[in-house]
Amino acid sequence: MALFEAHHLSKRFGDRIVLEDITLQFERGQLSGIMGPNGAGKSTCFNVLTGHFPPDRGRVILDGEDITGLSPRQIAQKGIARSFQSINLFDEFTALENVLLALPRVRSLGFNMVRDVAGDPATVARAVAVLEQVGLGARADLRASSLPYGDRRALEIAAALAAHPRVLFLDEPTQGMGAEGRNRLRDLIKQLKRYFTIVMIEHDMEFLFSLADKISVIHWGQVIAQGTPEQLQTDPWVLRSTLGVSHYA
Repeated sequence: MALFEAHHLSKRFGDRIVLEDITLQFERGQLSGIMGPNGAGKSTCFNVLTGHFPPDRGRVILDGEDITGLSPRQIAQKGIARSFQSINLFDEFTALENVLLALPRVRSLGFNMVRDVAGDPATVARAVAVLEQVGLGARADLRASSLPYGDRRALEIAAALAAHPRVLFLDEPTQGMGAEGRNRLRDLIKQLKRYFTIVMIEHDMEFLFSLADKISVIHWGQVIAQGTPEQLQTDPWVLRSTLGVSHYA
């Protein structure tokens, strides 16, 4: 059994069908990619998987447990963490404080307790370790608003990692990045996939193909192909969908 599964998911908004009979499986210890053209339903699929939208039909299963319809907070407590296309940080706080806020112990105490918890050596050490994991240990005391864009992306991933999730969802992590930032992020994700099960939406096909163990292609709200990067290079459905996979092989 896969660690995370979606069975026959469907979602519509009014008369518009966005997802239709989506079935996905994400294996433990792998990086699974989701790709497709703009408007294909990728982000809606992510939002359904992580509880931000309830499916109209279908089930979401985490390690054998049906989590369909749970709130984002409840799903996060089950061990699901995610990043967003738009960076989601507390800009007035330091990098360290952003990670402290994401630690389960601090969340249980409440938002206003972060300054008090910052005096707890064990808790601070845990947050610093997470920052070092994403290459930001030396920038722990800098405000999030002062960090370069690539470091802000890394900090958002650090906040997601603070709870040591069972599955990490990354939504378009290279959005807005230049070549240098993408290369640094690629190196970071290569390290993280040694320790975490990762699911990633990504528009940069070269980036995705260099990291993913398996990729699902969503188009017209449906899964039109699944396989390894090598298998997708010659898949007729993918080639006809104008994604240009062969260009990035």
